[in-house]
Amino acid sequence: MKITVLGSGAWGTALALVLVQNGHEVTLWSHREEAAREMERRRTNPMLKGVRLPEELKITARLEAAENCPVVVLATPSFAVRETARKTAPLLAPGAVVVSVSKGIEKDTSLLLSQVIQEEVGPGHPVVALSGPSHAEEVGRGIPTALVSACEDQGAAELVQDLFMNERFRVYASPDVIGVELGAALKNVIALCAGCCDGLGYGDNTKAMLMTRGLTEIARLGVAMGARKETFAGLTGVGDLIVTCTSMHSRNRRAGILIGKGMLVDQAIREIGAVVEGYYAAATARTLARKMGVEMPIAEAAYQVLYCGRNVHSVVGELMTREKKHEIEDIWV
Repeated sequence: MKITVLGSGAWGTALALVLVQNGHEVTLWSHREEAAREMERRRTNPMLKGVRLPEELKITARLEAAENCPVVVLATPSFAVRETARKTAPLLAPGAVVVSVSKGIEKDTSLLLSQVIQEEVGPGHPVVALSGPSHAEEVGRGIPTALVSACEDQGAAELVQDLFMNERFRVYASPDVIGVELGAALKNVIALCAGCCDGLGYGDNTKAMLMTRGLTEIARLGVAMGARKETFAGLTGVGDLIVTCTSMHSRNRRAGILIGKGMLVDQAIREIGAVVEGYYAAATARTLARKMGVEMPIAEAAYQVLYCGRNVHSVVGELMTREKKHEIEDIWV
């Protein structure tokens, strides 16, 4: 099948490689002409070091590559999703499926990225969210990985499942777009917090507590927004949380480590040298929590540190001394 991947970052490139391995005719689009020329010439991508780009993979800076493709994969950073979808919409073939693989929530609207894309491309194009615990560095090297293909349109979800699946890349289908995307976006906030705890010198007990209670917050918000609770026990919930909070591949965790060690937030973000999605997601998580009337104390603490200049150690102390709670809500009601 003819497929164009829009976005030549590490993740877009890794997914393009999976599709090439599966025998598809794949074009990788970069928004920078110079970057596209260098990747074409060197057959490498500096964002995905140590992985050779096969000759079968076409590379371009022309957005027209999306024309007449039955499937287009949108893999830009979250802040560029709307603009890229808007520019691509007139080029899409009738009924073309758009696969959203970016993780995040739009800052100004608090919309999930699949909702942003749907607004721009219109109802004639199914939008499928493909997400899960996956570092591009590992997918690019063919390390076994599993993701979830989510769409209310079962046929579209299963089409994407079929396109990507192989012996090292497993895909499960799901109708729960809200749960899949929300888990993918908000785990970045918890990963930032996990990094802060590492930077402060805290141990495994702290990280286990943070991840577990963080997942509870994400699921609480997700259910309020219409997601299925069981989704958060799956790959895009606990699975994505584990991989992002524990790995040094995670930009969010690395940024959190620097902040926990005392570096200023702006400086830590610059030091990472790439998009730290959890920084932006912390603000939208706070907005959504207030809109839905959902209590999210860890997400609120992250916001206070990232945007209000609060001291990390002080915020942890406040979280630990909150009023006592039941672990399973409403169990004795």
